[in-house]
Amino acid sequence: MHTLQRQPQPQAAFLLHSRPYQEHKLLVELLTAEDGKVAAVIYAGKSAKSNKKALLQPFLPLTVTLKGKSQLKSLQTIEANGKSLLLSGEPLYCSFYVNELLVRLLPEQVPCPWLFERYQQTLLCLAEQGVDQQALRQFELALLEELGIGLDFFALQSIQTDTVSFNLDSGFTEPLSSLPTYSKTALLAIASGEFNDKANLYTAKTLMRNIINQLLGNKPLNSRSLFDKK
Repeated sequence: MHTLQRQPQPQAAFLLHSRPYQEHKLLVELLTAEDGKVAAVIYAGKSAKSNKKALLQPFLPLTVTLKGKSQLKSLQTIEANGKSLLLSGEPLYCSFYVNELLVRLLPEQVPCPWLFERYQQTLLCLAEQGVDQQALRQFELALLEELGIGLDFFALQSIQTDTVSFNLDSGFTEPLSSLPTYSKTALLAIASGEFNDKANLYTAKTLMRNIINQLLGNKPLNSRSLFDKK
């Protein structure tokens, strides 16, 4: 008796990265609503004006259908699901930064619908309000939680010192000479969602950068160089 195979269903997606792959094909990395981050191959056509190539742009809401049982999928259908978000200057650089974080750190084919929603909200915020440090920090926190590195801010209450360190293995600890230190007061404010204070935002940015650098190892993010060239 043959079992019926479930037909691939269309789903919302965004392009994170693309590069040439064999003749007239592209290898793309997508963030999808149902399947998380997915690598797929698409036949883009011979013409530089191919409709598929025109759709394969970052920050354009898409609807895609993916086919295949292996890790590398085939991008069966693709169409626009809205207007491309208008990003330029520093908001554009921040959006490239968000995309690169996902490409570098998010595992393949692990559903993360909540992170997909946060990604959409972050891009929309950058497009409508310009650079928003609070939105970026909240996205980074959401990504860390998806990676299993949720920050246990409650642990701060049992630490008696005014400053603390953070270790990927043990979380927040009393100050360690081998690690950066952070204001416990600022961290408790961040835990309560109080990002408006400049000191709190600076603490959050420094903490996120140090944690992400540890996760990246010795391979820096290319998108950060865009800010250096500004």
